[in-house]
Amino acid sequence: MPSPRPIGTPARLLALLVLVLALVAGCGGGDGGDGPPGRADGSTTGSTGSTDDTGAAEDPSIGDGTAEDPAPEDASTDGGSEDGDTGDGDTGEGDTGDGDTGDGETGDGGDGETGDGSEDTATGEDGAAADGGADSVEQDIDSALQVTDAYWSTHWPELFTGSYSAPRVLGAYDGAAADVPTCGGSPLPDDNAVYCSDGDYVAWDMDLMRDGHGKGDAWVYLVIAHEWGHAVQNRLNAGLVSVARELQADCLAGAVLFGAARDGTLRFEEGDTDELSDALTELADATPWTDTSDHGDAGQRISFFNKGAESGVRGCLPNS
Repeated sequence: MPSPRPIGTPARLLALLVLVLALVAGCGGGDGGDGPPGRADGSTTGSTGSTDDTGAAEDPSIGDGTAEDPAPEDASTDGGSEDGDTGDGDTGEGDTGDGDTGDGETGDGGDGETGDGSEDTATGEDGAAADGGADSVEQDIDSALQVTDAYWSTHWPELFTGSYSAPRVLGAYDGAAADVPTCGGSPLPDDNAVYCSDGDYVAWDMDLMRDGHGKGDAWVYLVIAHEWGHAVQNRLNAGLVSVARELQADCLAGAVLFGAARDGTLRFEEGDTDELSDALTELADATPWTDTSDHGDAGQRISFFNKGAESGVRGCLPNS
């Protein structure tokens, strides 16, 4: 587009303008001397208000108090009434052993609710869609790893003493292969996902992730957040780790995913909470929790996930 050119002033209009200006100059403007015409006090205040720095000009940083101001992800326990410490939380103590996602047996259903229902996962902050079709399983795994690690890295100082360190990501393996990785001398399980304390790593059978991702991409976010929860357990004193380790890991997964949504690093999309509920149900035990290695039935897994989603990390700790 060519640059606009100035519009010329017709000669007759210019002459008329000069005449008007001359008449105005001859008439004067009141008794203000060199001040603005019509004013004697030298101020430049017009009828619309003051133009100096003492006026009540609009300050966009001051609102009416109704602007959205999200509370901390665990506002019920992070307030000033507490000392901000849930225990000594020193790292390197209280080895909780290995954890896996579940045995893949279908449980008894559950209440079908996975969170507060206000939003329906999950996409990472890069805007990747999480409706099961736009991203590959590998992309969603990468996003889930970033979201989960970022949450713990950000919020650890608010929750525990000591410093946060992420587990190693061994990543995908083929549980049916002859060269399957080992944990403590035993091959990693087929069609499962694990946290191995011997080596401090998380890993997953790629078949498990592909199959689950085909039912909804929220699956991989749940699996990653659950196994990362076991890594967190392994960094806490034993007094902060529940005897129902697997259910606590579900609780921590709920706290992380919904906490990340509050942080703005994860966006829930329509259908994601249903996907989470379905995944927890499919990965549940057929019977209720009775032993430390049990994952719990579908109702228990969904209930503990919801507890973390609603109460945050502190709500997942014993005696909370």
